[in-house]
Amino acid sequence: MADEAVADRPAEPAARAKDARSPEAPPRGGARGDDKAKDGPDAPGSSDASDAADAEAAEREKERERAADRFKDRTRDPLAEEQGEDEPTDAAAATRARRSGQKLLTSGRDLIGIDRSDVDRLHIGDINIGLDARRSGLSMRGGPVPEEELLRIRRTHIEPEGYVRLRRALEARRLLVLGGAPGTGRASTALALLEEVTRDGEGGQNAERVRRADPERGVRELATQVVDGEGGHLRGTGYLLEPALDRPGALPPDGMDLDQLASALAERGSYAVVVVSVGSAANPLLAGRYGAICPPAPTRELVAVRLRKRLEEEHGDPARVGGGGRARDRDGGSARDRDGGSGLGGGGGLDGHADRDRGGGRDEGRTRGADRGRDRTRDGGQDQDRSQDRSQDRRPDDDGSLSRLLERAAELREDPEVTEAVGLDDLRPAEAELFASLLAGHLLGSVGREELLSGCRGLAAVQAYEWFAGVDRALAAPPPGDGRAPVRSGTAALFHPVAFRIALAVLGGASHSAVSAAAHLLTWELSVQSDPDSTPARPLFCDDPESDLALSRARPADGPVDVAGAEVTGRLIFYRGAALPAAVLAELWDRHFPVRAPVVRWLRLLADDPRPQVSMRAAVAAGELSVRDFEHGYAELVRPLAEAPTPRRRVFAATALDQAAGHASHRRAVRKVVEDWSRHGTPALRWTAAMALGYGRSADSMDDTLDALARIGVRDDGEQLAVASLNVVRLLTLPECATVLRRLADWTGHHGEEYQDLALVSIVRLALTDVDEVLDDEPGTPLGDRGDWPLLLALAATRPELTGKLADLFWTALNTARSRDVAFDALETLLRSASRKDGREWTREGLAALLPALTAEEHDRRRLDWLLRRMMRDQDRPLAEERARALWRLAVPARQRRSEEEESHG
Repeated sequence: MADEAVADRPAEPAARAKDARSPEAPPRGGARGDDKAKDGPDAPGSSDASDAADAEAAEREKERERAADRFKDRTRDPLAEEQGEDEPTDAAAATRARRSGQKLLTSGRDLIGIDRSDVDRLHIGDINIGLDARRSGLSMRGGPVPEEELLRIRRTHIEPEGYVRLRRALEARRLLVLGGAPGTGRASTALALLEEVTRDGEGGQNAERVRRADPERGVRELATQVVDGEGGHLRGTGYLLEPALDRPGALPPDGMDLDQLASALAERGSYAVVVVSVGSAANPLLAGRYGAICPPAPTRELVAVRLRKRLEEEHGDPARVGGGGRARDRDGGSARDRDGGSGLGGGGGLDGHADRDRGGGRDEGRTRGADRGRDRTRDGGQDQDRSQDRSQDRRPDDDGSLSRLLERAAELREDPEVTEAVGLDDLRPAEAELFASLLAGHLLGSVGREELLSGCRGLAAVQAYEWFAGVDRALAAPPPGDGRAPVRSGTAALFHPVAFRIALAVLGGASHSAVSAAAHLLTWELSVQSDPDSTPARPLFCDDPESDLALSRARPADGPVDVAGAEVTGRLIFYRGAALPAAVLAELWDRHFPVRAPVVRWLRLLADDPRPQVSMRAAVAAGELSVRDFEHGYAELVRPLAEAPTPRRRVFAATALDQAAGHASHRRAVRKVVEDWSRHGTPALRWTAAMALGYGRSADSMDDTLDALARIGVRDDGEQLAVASLNVVRLLTLPECATVLRRLADWTGHHGEEYQDLALVSIVRLALTDVDEVLDDEPGTPLGDRGDWPLLLALAATRPELTGKLADLFWTALNTARSRDVAFDALETLLRSASRKDGREWTREGLAALLPALTAEEHDRRRLDWLLRRMMRDQDRPLAEERARALWRLAVPARQRRSEEEESHG
């Protein structure tokens, strides 16, 4: 926009003052020509109407104004109808939430493929793990712990971090309240502690020196039994008590009860460990003088120990059995590895042969002596490892040797396919033992590759099964004592943990507060469904975030949260494993039919949530649930919400349909539903069908998708043209972008004004829509890295082969009477996006690609010149002259500017 280039140009093109183009005949995109540019009624320099036709021209002008107003209405956001035309809809936040939900729920596996029964059929070696959770709310009955179990504990138990501290606390106080999540090895740790402190105590020679206390008796009765010494309660006995604090009506022991028990134990030279689940009921116990948290066992080490033992047994070297972890020596002592780390990606590893060659595994081994109060030395572990090294040196180092098997085990354990099949960030003891046996069986040839992967996938499914089996059975059981009627007042406390797990499966990746609030809503629904005659209590101050995390295998993380179109840092929450969300939903929907009704009601409530992080994640989960039973999901969730009066619910239904279409097993059914809605549905169903089509998976081809959107958009005088055009724009982010542009060009030349309007509205919306409002791709792709760019400029920058078509279509909108004003406003928005407020470059690359193609003719450049001058004179947002000149130089190449300068000066 140099001075010499604009000195003789008019302030405004004639096209802005005189407009005689017929609204029925917009110029066709991609068909610009010299004749049309010079002679068309919209072109600058067109002649005035004759004086005799002034009245007719005035009427035509009014009609054009009405057409322009109708066109402007159709370019408004169709998702904001319920809130007002100017209300933001957080489309970008909704897109990000949907993408996050899909990533967490699919994780590369089809939901239909999870089958818990596969695990039950695997019998490998001597493994004996209880995988069936069909049990009552009580732990096993009281009685002595068999010597065989104590022997197994001594040989295989892996100490968690802080084990020595726990042992010293038990020795000092005689009583320990040990808290942890079920399945984390807390009971095994308790038995290991009791076995160790009682071995050389007063009851060391007693074959029944470790006993399980009856959970129905409680702390008070245990204290009485210890004092009386009746029924086999001898001096020096160690007691393991697991009270059922989660039963309705059950009261936890208070501090005086614990003091009484500790005093009785001291009098009898005995010890006791009370194992409780973390949670609101047990928190006072854990906060007292006897309380301690039991860290999860280092299960990676347990996998390595179990795997090495299985492989060494196969090679017939009993001297090497139990080479890692706790190994018995001749005097009854043990050596313990303390590699630390847990999970599939932690330290340690399975390449144990390499560690032994370097002296590994000896660093913190300890051998028990007669004095239980002093720490064990490292010599025993070192001596044993040296013996193992000598034994290993005598082994042949061929492909069948132990060292080679351990190498292959390390490689197999880190195999991406195996890691994905497991889908858990860390393993609990039973899972680690089963995983080790699966690996050993595969290495030894007894388990095939598919059986290995199937067994690994079953680990998450078993966890979900155990979480939900028989949860409400305690409600039907009478409280301990006199056989009174069942106590049902504790339904909310009973259902909250499972409600939290379901909410986390649906909303994983959302803020912790959103997941917790949704869990409380579901707790209410479950409680009402279980006991419709009673109003469930809603405790207000019983939440314990740490307990929720422990009981649900969840982890917190700081991350972005969308609030009113802006991103802020919040506390997010995820499952500790990509397989758990899908496993929880599969278990919930396939095995517990009565729970479907409250969950459906709950999902409908989430559909109304104004936060995209909640409603869109819930929609993705609803689609996954529909895949498991499409008849039920369609009848209870998809169809009712598709006909809802609010756009938010219809978007929920469309997203659920698209999620189901992502499964090949249901794609055909979804496409049939969407096609029927687009042809014969009510206005609400056609609107929902349009939103489903915008994802690009609800029709057989891109042409079929565009045909369906055109049917919806042109029907009833373009009543739903806005939503149809929005979804045409969404399709432009897909690889078949060229097909969409071709169809837009065809529609601009269609004889029907409705088709023309569909094309023109789509073109204008293309310039006004940011990439992250419609793109499903993660950052890192060419478009994904330009999330805050207008889609038109992002496509021009990343798809240079499409620039000519994009420019032709936008030129058509600029030169058509009814779309011209809105298109000019869109062009101004594009020009202002060249650089950010702080001067940093923004969309300059896209403008540099688009503007030269958009201003190929003289009258196009004159119009751009006028627009830049108007922007410079804008009183609210004046465009700096230097920026205006920079934009002019982008649009008009230097060679073209010199030619025009020479022509203007003769």
